[in-house]
Amino acid sequence: CLPANQERFANGKLVTVQFHPSAQVVMTAGHDRSLSLFQVDGVRNPRIQSIYLESFPIYKACFSVDGEQVIATGTHHKMFFVYDMMSGNIIPIQRIRGVEERFLRSFEISPDGSFMLVTGTSGYLHLLSMKTKELISTMKINGRCTASAFTPDSSKIYSYSKEGEVFIWDVRSRKSLHKFEDEGSLEGKCIVVSKNNQYVACGSASGVVNLYTTDVCLKENHPKPVKAIMNLVTSATCVTFNPTTEILAVASGETDEAVKLV
Repeated sequence: CLPANQERFANGKLVTVQFHPSAQVVMTAGHDRSLSLFQVDGVRNPRIQSIYLESFPIYKACFSVDGEQVIATGTHHKMFFVYDMMSGNIIPIQRIRGVEERFLRSFEISPDGSFMLVTGTSGYLHLLSMKTKELISTMKINGRCTASAFTPDSSKIYSYSKEGEVFIWDVRSRKSLHKFEDEGSLEGKCIVVSKNNQYVACGSASGVVNLYTTDVCLKENHPKPVKAIMNLVTSATCVTFNPTTEILAVASGETDEAVKLV
């Protein structure tokens, strides 16, 4: 296959590559302050457009669930941008009332498209409305939050702390339902819930990815993993399931070619 972004390679590190939820379009975004959209046809992969955000190296960019917006956060900024794909407008969200953070970087969008969860410092998690981009509620975990994931029905949030604990929240009441310790984790890095809500995978700094069944996670404080995946030798920085929950991809951004399919 041709490189998806062959009509415009980035000048800096790419941080996001994501397919559009419904169209045959791929987005790339990165440290060169630009976000590009390409039509993926496998023949030429023509560029649709590129957006340049001045003095805003992108930390993460993500399509909204309906595919009409792109949310982009920066590496060292309080503000973030919303790109409206229908109107072509780039809307800066300067500050969110009630959120006092030096930087807004890491975020997740709920599968039903209603919420945006922003990871703050000191264990704070800010739940925003996707529609208005306003704060609904703030939750706090012990320690520092390194990663979060919504369940497929958007009813719960799993938050993984730097200390290796996983907190489970109820989205509606914003109350903590349960917490458990990820076995052998010295430092939590990434977490994902499978599309059928059967499994939770936790990746840590040692490179070990633990796979749990969700029902055990909701009951036990020290659950036993169904499987511990030891194939990575550097930090597990990305874990994700394929849509049918048959394959788990584990990867480390700290060394070349460290991608394994389980």
